[in-house]
Amino acid sequence: MPQPLNPRRQRLKLLALIAIFAAPMLVAWGMVEWRVGIPDQRTAHGELTPEVPPLGQWPLTDPSQALPEGDWILAFDCSRACDALADQWWRLHRALGREAPRVSRLRVGGDAAALPGEMVAQWAERPNWLSPGRLWVLDPRGEPVLAYADRVEARDVLDDVNQLLRMNPQR
Repeated sequence: MPQPLNPRRQRLKLLALIAIFAAPMLVAWGMVEWRVGIPDQRTAHGELTPEVPPLGQWPLTDPSQALPEGDWILAFDCSRACDALADQWWRLHRALGREAPRVSRLRVGGDAAALPGEMVAQWAERPNWLSPGRLWVLDPRGEPVLAYADRVEARDVLDDVNQLLRMNPQR
């Protein structure tokens, strides 16, 4: 003959089951509310620049119609130390490995000949959002995603570009 069910024991089991499911939610709420246990690491080394317009609105003398459709774009201002910048971003492009065909480079400014795989354009007028030596990562629609100062480490840009390409698989 089965034992009669103890109502107190059954309530205790129910409360334990509710606690198992509610505890993670309470802990997560506490972490967010009091900023405890949330990592301070940055996920991107670049900065967001909402004031930078899409590539189609940049004041360029040679509009970049030659850029392949659907590619991510590394656009950089080459108004000073152009040879060093062009070489640095060319090396970064090569470091992308098998993902390199998904990325195009656009050099804006400078008098040197284009490096392999590089498109060259000139500023028709200097925009107010421009700072010399700046690098922008543009999505396949031409929208600026991240911007980098002129003294950025190429390794940081490579990390960010690899992350973007990984998070946005090729169709």
